[in-house]
Amino acid sequence: MTGIGGGVELGAQAARSRALAVLRIRGRAFAVALLPAAAAVILVAGGSTGHLVGGGWDAVRWAVSVLALLVLAAAAAVALVVTRSRPAVTPTVAVAEESAPDLYRMVRDLADRLDVPAPSAIALTPDCDSWLEDRNHPAHGPPSAQEYDDVSGPGGPARRRSAPAPVLVIGSPFLWWMRVGELRAVLAPVVAGTGPSAHPDIAAARRFIRGLDAAVAAASDVGRGPLSRAVGAGLGWVSRLLLRSCRVHAAEMERGVAAAAAERAQAVDYGLRIVAQEQVGLAYAGWDRLLTRVALPAWRMGRWPSRLDVGVVAALTELSRRDRLAEGFASRLGERPACDLLEEPGAVDEAVSLLAARLFHGGPAETGPDWAPVGWEEYPEEVVDRTWRTDAARLHRVLDALGVRRAAEGAAPGTDGPTLSRVLDHLTTTPPDGPARAGDPATESGTDIDTGIALTPDDDDDLAGTTSRGAALAAGLSAELAREEARAQPSGAHAPAASSGADAGPVAPDTALWDDRALPLLPLQPPRTGREILTAHITAMVCCSAMDTAGAAPGLDWLDGPSLLVDGARAADLAPHVRSLVETGDPDPLRTWLADLGVRPEKPVRLV
Repeated sequence: MTGIGGGVELGAQAARSRALAVLRIRGRAFAVALLPAAAAVILVAGGSTGHLVGGGWDAVRWAVSVLALLVLAAAAAVALVVTRSRPAVTPTVAVAEESAPDLYRMVRDLADRLDVPAPSAIALTPDCDSWLEDRNHPAHGPPSAQEYDDVSGPGGPARRRSAPAPVLVIGSPFLWWMRVGELRAVLAPVVAGTGPSAHPDIAAARRFIRGLDAAVAAASDVGRGPLSRAVGAGLGWVSRLLLRSCRVHAAEMERGVAAAAAERAQAVDYGLRIVAQEQVGLAYAGWDRLLTRVALPAWRMGRWPSRLDVGVVAALTELSRRDRLAEGFASRLGERPACDLLEEPGAVDEAVSLLAARLFHGGPAETGPDWAPVGWEEYPEEVVDRTWRTDAARLHRVLDALGVRRAAEGAAPGTDGPTLSRVLDHLTTTPPDGPARAGDPATESGTDIDTGIALTPDDDDDLAGTTSRGAALAAGLSAELAREEARAQPSGAHAPAASSGADAGPVAPDTALWDDRALPLLPLQPPRTGREILTAHITAMVCCSAMDTAGAAPGLDWLDGPSLLVDGARAADLAPHVRSLVETGDPDPLRTWLADLGVRPEKPVRLV
């Protein structure tokens, strides 16, 4: 225990020394700003005592005095902006103590065991991470300071007035996937960080650095007038200069704080923490897969899954079952989950799910006709089926624009609707120019010679190697998608919306603390390429044909997202056959697959 205490003290001392270095830089900046004023005082005093007299000294005295006033005004403006600018705050869902008394009790007990002050509040974020966040800026609400010494503990011999305790931010997937003991072990080194963070010097250094960072952001958000741009450029230059000067010291200060916190946490649940860290990596993998494969298709359809945290448990359970990750997996699930520490886990999950949709997709803050929640039981019909039929309808609209006939000559009556055969025949019949190549007229940058659709150099590279008809169809689909997104944008379907506390309900994202004008803040994936868009639309058409002519059904795979169910089993071998059609124009593998399932591609399908 003595070794642990010594390690804590060494880490805290290293952090304090670096914090003092940051504060010295702040002091030097103030000293530089006061130098012209000091010189002006000397010149004025010298003139009043008869030592510095004459026309030349009078001119110098006036020039230095004016310079001193300008420098003092500029320094006061910079100091005011650094002090008053609101630092960036992570978007979270605030958890009140009355809605999670057991969670607050666990965190306070953990803080008592670590001999550190308890966090001032708890918030959840749709991410697989946990940290402490200082929200003591005046714009974030009234602070509540407490007495604390970071070595001796609360009420220790070196008693002093310290900074208010930070907010504990917990990744919401941890609460649903981890057991109570695992969560406590993972949070131990995080909560231990409130000890060094309470030191006045460290708190002042952090406040100064956050103010500089906020000032840089404020300088880039000034008006468009020449005077505003000049003021913003000067403010930004000074703030960036000070930030560069503090960068090394700030990084070493944070390392010292982390080292002291990790050393202090060694005494609490150390063995369990090693096991819990494995669950952290597993939760991250499952959460990323759930967002990109399952949630993103729903968001694109104007639906947001309202139980993402429940979904990550299902995804990780399926992943563990498939890969046999742990021998005692079933017994682990029998232990108490950490979400039991919440009074209303469903309401919290819904608020976190809506926040995730805003951060990763840019969805509105409130529900509406074009932005509605969807449960997992409705996901296959509300999301999968609608997505496939919407994509199939778009595919046939583009084929209509290309002048492709609905039915071949001599076709049976009733087959002139939207059929899969129409798509297969169009992509299979190779025109005289053969496969598309980079630089061909059908794919070169500029405008497609058949469709009149603008192509970019990225389209040229991505579609090289496909057939020329496939390249033209992919370009048409990309253009149609772009037009649909442009039409939807003015309606505000995915524009940031103001959130009022009256309509937010018992649990809601604390939107008043962060700027939501640039959503999505964290886009999940880059824009899809033309090849990916074409493949997705052909897959959707195949699935629609299988559902309408062979009795297949839409389904949800927790790891791979929308899936086609044939006789209750997932049809997992469709993707390579579609890629063969897109890349080489060879329909035989896909036609064989369709025949084996009893799909009739000549039959019309139902579209949205």
